[in-house]
Amino acid sequence: MLKIPSYHSIRKEIPISTKVGQLFMPAAFINDTEAEIQKLEKLIQQYHIGSLCFFHSRASAATNFEGKKEVIHNENSYERLLYLIQRYQRAATFPLLIAIDAEWGLAMRIENTPQYPYAITLGAMKDQEELVYKVGRNIARDCREAGIHWNLSPVVDINLNPENPVIGYRSFGDNREKVVDYAKAYLKGMQSEGILNSIKHFPGHGDTATDSHLGLPIIDKPKKELLDNELYPFIELMDEGLDSVMVGHLAVPSLTSGKKISASISREIMTNFLRNEMKWDGTIISDALNMHAISKGFTKKGALEFTAFEAGNDVLCFADNVEEGIQMISEQCDVDQIEASFKRVWELKENANTGSENGLAQTAEDHTPLMQQLAKESITELKGDGTVIKKFREEGFQLIQIGQQRGQFHDTMELKASDSGNTLLSIVPRQVKPKDNFGFTKEELEVIHEVLNQGNTILYLFGNPFVLNLFPWESASAVVVVYQDFQVFQENAVNHFNGVVDAKGKLPVTLKSAVV
Repeated sequence: MLKIPSYHSIRKEIPISTKVGQLFMPAAFINDTEAEIQKLEKLIQQYHIGSLCFFHSRASAATNFEGKKEVIHNENSYERLLYLIQRYQRAATFPLLIAIDAEWGLAMRIENTPQYPYAITLGAMKDQEELVYKVGRNIARDCREAGIHWNLSPVVDINLNPENPVIGYRSFGDNREKVVDYAKAYLKGMQSEGILNSIKHFPGHGDTATDSHLGLPIIDKPKKELLDNELYPFIELMDEGLDSVMVGHLAVPSLTSGKKISASISREIMTNFLRNEMKWDGTIISDALNMHAISKGFTKKGALEFTAFEAGNDVLCFADNVEEGIQMISEQCDVDQIEASFKRVWELKENANTGSENGLAQTAEDHTPLMQQLAKESITELKGDGTVIKKFREEGFQLIQIGQQRGQFHDTMELKASDSGNTLLSIVPRQVKPKDNFGFTKEELEVIHEVLNQGNTILYLFGNPFVLNLFPWESASAVVVVYQDFQVFQENAVNHFNGVVDAKGKLPVTLKSAVV
């Protein structure tokens, strides 16, 4: 546990401004300049910051989702993370809670660290809660070894919109029961290693077509429908050892008397509904406050932080205006509300495990067997079956590869390819997010359409299944979704093509009508 005095022993000794400082979670960037590192150290020292959320770099942070800045990769990011955590902890009066988004592992933010499958891949598996538990456990173990206490996951949004630009592959799927079951398993896996959790994005970000990094999504549904769908996972998981609920930047007018205000700054949603009606008494953490869905609506420094806290957030994630926010909250907000939020945050610290000083490199276990199991259980025959593929294989085929081809499947199929009227189409999207057609060029899309419309094509997709919304995939003889391009997933795809393993998975989302 973090070495801190108990809440009851210090509650009367700490001034209000220090307690408010404990509610702030500024962003910390692993690949930052020395000047920026020193600036954050001074912020921690002077304003008694309570927690930090680590990101890879300023170029990769939420408001750069448009991709306007180049992300510079650093092979030593993990070592840098360990160094910065120790450095920032030394600057703190009270030990910091260290947080990170590690939905599919530290690799979400850090090079050369274990990456596990996306939630959509896990969602393709049938009745495999034990495997999801192991994924949650392993991710938590990696966090603990790095000195991270709080993994801001899992995503429990139900993926109801095939055009969702920000959730998509991060959701377990469009079945509310599976989302709950797999989120529960993931949570228990994390809890087994003592890592704090946060379900997100309340009150449900799955049926949106606007990216909240850039604008404010609006879910215009009646309350009953929300209770049956978007809110269902949050209700079901309330008693599963939750540490926190993250509130998203999305407007839900049926919960705010018709007003189109972001949930993350709505007192009606956080205090009246989540606290009073749903009876949640744990920590509420905001989604990143620098995201354009809300940040562009506040010009006065500190006003956003003040509004977000007054509405009901206990932890202000990615707060940019710390000094001004602390001053406004300390001077203008209800003292009892400040005390209640401080108590929640302090108790999180009392429950948080410390990280190992050894680091991942010395303690990492071989997770290949787990990855092999995940590959076998998730691979999905969306169209066609083993009989179709066997006939295709015996007749021979030409190979066409689109995207970032590398690894076992592509090397093996290049050796097997021969002159034939059949085409094996292997697609590896350049990016997992749908922006700019998943990174495909216009010419590549034209080739894919032409090949699929020939009809005698088998498609293996190593990526986000929503990629298929761009193609006339129903024209193919067979379509196999592999979900990931990891080496073990490629090896399993080779075995599937050769008839050695069966496809056990089921697509966990609904695609749009096929493109023609």
